[in-house]
Amino acid sequence: MTVETAYAQLQQDLSPRYGAGEARSIARIVFEDVFYSRRRIEPVLSLEEMIRFEEIRQRLLAGEPVQYVLGEADFFGLKFWVNPSVLIPRQETEELVVWVMEWLKFEHLPAPAVLDIGLGSGCIGVTLKRKLPGLRLFGLEKSPEALAVATENARRILADAAFTFVLGDILDTGAEAFFPALDVIVSNPPYIPLREQNQMPEHVLAHEPALALFVDDADPLVFYRAITRFAMQKLKPGGCLFFECNEFNAQEVAGLLEFYGFTGIELRNDLNGAERMVSGVYLHLPAHSAA
Repeated sequence: MTVETAYAQLQQDLSPRYGAGEARSIARIVFEDVFYSRRRIEPVLSLEEMIRFEEIRQRLLAGEPVQYVLGEADFFGLKFWVNPSVLIPRQETEELVVWVMEWLKFEHLPAPAVLDIGLGSGCIGVTLKRKLPGLRLFGLEKSPEALAVATENARRILADAAFTFVLGDILDTGAEAFFPALDVIVSNPPYIPLREQNQMPEHVLAHEPALALFVDDADPLVFYRAITRFAMQKLKPGGCLFFECNEFNAQEVAGLLEFYGFTGIELRNDLNGAERMVSGVYLHLPAHSAA
């Protein structure tokens, strides 16, 4: 089988499940990452490549995300190792990284301390450190498996650059003891109420970690509240807190920041025009009572 024939076959096989456009995108990712190379001359797949192709094809037909099948995901022009213990990095989250970078560059801080809460693959914090080498990177993650992925990505992408990742739960008291005073806290916490599970794509529910996706219906802002309180203790005066959030509760997250005394609160839309990002600056105003 030639490379081109296999490419066409994969698109055709995946179209009933994903639609023609998505099938074409998945096939492109597979062949660019696995079967195409600058040195490739032979147009026919080798026996080893045929075996690999069939393995990939079967896993994709079973609904497994292509990023897990290949073991890597593209984010901000970087390759992140991923497996089912971490969420697949989304394009929308790249916009959050851009926003944090804009703020840091505007502030002209010499060695800003940045904490990524809920590391997952580490895509937010590691990308920030790669693009702005002078920042001091810290991370907090409650899943040991996810922490291992984030740590490996930091080692691969940041080479010898220093970073500090900690195993811990932001809902537990005492997490602040692990970190110095911070200039920026950024987080993409779980924010999908369990009642909305039936609105999620099948491949997400079947393969991506529920721990990183869902929050109890009774208190969908629980992580935002905990992180905001943490930020009140750890942010330097004038430090900034950045959140990715659910488009249906972005206004509530902004209201939460206002309640706790944050200023300069801003909401931003994602690529699809939905309110998905919130930021606020903390000036250490008198603390409010618990919400």
